[in-house]
Amino acid sequence: MMADAEDEGVKGSEAQQQQLEEVQLSSSPAGPEASQPAADRPGDAQERPAESVAPPSQRGALSVEPTLHQFKMRKFFVLRPGTLNQAIKDVEALVNEEVDGSVRSVWLMAEVDHWNNEKERLVVITDLSLLVFKYDFMMFNCDQMQRIPLNFVDRISHGTFSFPKRSLLQRAGEGVRIFWDRLREPSFTSKWNPFATDFPFITFTYHPVRNISDAFAALCDIEKFREQLKDAAQKVHAMKPVPGKANGVLVLNQPIHIEAYVGFMSFLGNENKLGYCMARGNLGF
Repeated sequence: MMADAEDEGVKGSEAQQQQLEEVQLSSSPAGPEASQPAADRPGDAQERPAESVAPPSQRGALSVEPTLHQFKMRKFFVLRPGTLNQAIKDVEALVNEEVDGSVRSVWLMAEVDHWNNEKERLVVITDLSLLVFKYDFMMFNCDQMQRIPLNFVDRISHGTFSFPKRSLLQRAGEGVRIFWDRLREPSFTSKWNPFATDFPFITFTYHPVRNISDAFAALCDIEKFREQLKDAAQKVHAMKPVPGKANGVLVLNQPIHIEAYVGFMSFLGNENKLGYCMARGNLGF
């Protein structure tokens, strides 16, 4: 009798131990398989490809540079939500259909003046005119408008920028220059006057935000701008020829010469983007 009681006690303790193990396994969130090490699970090496993780130093280098670039680009007011759409509506409202015709396209450019100063511009090609707007993207106001009749445009040159041999200035990239009076040369006074506006040509280059998105890349594409301008000017030359002027537009692929030598103010202004509407610390300019 005592032996039977001892056997029953041993069997009872073994049953309790087995129940305890079953409770511990069932309480695991992923079931019994989750309690096994990853290397012990069958077929795991074939099912999961090896993941390559960059070192912390590389991850930091990859994340910091785009963030810094985006931070710098975000300072341009033209990138604020709704700003560009409102600006386009404002400049299109200033188009005189009797004089200019209908709007064909709108472009975001940077004008380069005869002293190598960059200035932010909205450019509109209409049926009859080329309109250049100085627009304040901070105050949503058009400060200045220049109208160039397309039947006066006689030459378009495009290429890299060049300076005199003894010039201290440099400018990378390409641009496009539109001429509308090839017989008139700028006077000596105008060349040395940084505020002169009586030049018979205007020069454009890419806007700094052109690489921010595909939409801005299309809006700042000076090659397509040049093609559309040439086509529009050719049509106007055929419809409304100017007496005493050769009809047609001559397109030249040649360096765009800027006759400036020292240009300390242009260097300072271009480096700090003073010709653009953008946030500058706690101030806007």
